[in-house]
Amino acid sequence: MQRLSKLIADAGSASRRKAADLVRAGRVRVDGEVVTDPGIQVDPAASRVELDRRLLRAQPKRYLLLNKPRGPLSAVADQRGRTTVIDLLGDTQERLYPAGRLDADTEGILLITNDGDLTYRLTHPRYGVEKVYRAEVRGRPSRAAIRRLSQGVLLDDGPSGPARVRLLRAGRDTSLVELTVHSGRKRMIRRMLKAVGHPVRALQRTRIGPLTLGDLYPGQWRSLTDDEVAQLRRCVNQNAAPPGGTAPRNQTHR
Repeated sequence: MQRLSKLIADAGSASRRKAADLVRAGRVRVDGEVVTDPGIQVDPAASRVELDRRLLRAQPKRYLLLNKPRGPLSAVADQRGRTTVIDLLGDTQERLYPAGRLDADTEGILLITNDGDLTYRLTHPRYGVEKVYRAEVRGRPSRAAIRRLSQGVLLDDGPSGPARVRLLRAGRDTSLVELTVHSGRKRMIRRMLKAVGHPVRALQRTRIGPLTLGDLYPGQWRSLTDDEVAQLRRCVNQNAAPPGGTAPRNQTHR
């Protein structure tokens, strides 16, 4: 038996969080009946599960690492016809989607997959997966600014949480700052740096958990190795907070 939302995610139709939304919206049928509870237990070997009246079948799992350039949206498709990260892949047989998001004007590492369970674990704060960003900012951050970033910055949607911060290059007009965080709210890195007086000029994500860009140029992608997939799974399993608990906290560096 398996939770309905997980079964949908395992079929490659959506991330686990999105799958739950699809069920609640009444778009899923089990043995011909509309079901709106994503938590019900379903036997994948005996039950017929349909999404929008299309039979769901398990797909081979694929894991692609993309160096996202500036411009494309972190989405499967766009109603306004704008380029998405899926467009950069060319023709693919499986239905793939980005595991998390990068803003259109942010570049760097992005995992694209049809593994809904792994996507859920990589993006949910409970699992505390590190994301590393390098930001070119205006001005030269002071020790006080770096301390504020390390301790967490109060944003309009709540505190950012602490970050591990390194000043990689200090200049009078621009500087290069590296931030390691566990959460990934919308435009959070940009908002954090703006809040301490150093707006971002360019932003790149360089690492997700154990994965780095390597020698991929912007717009290039490759398949993950079996060992890299295993490393990702170990990462999310080791970092998972207990039910009702919180993700691991960053250690603050100045």
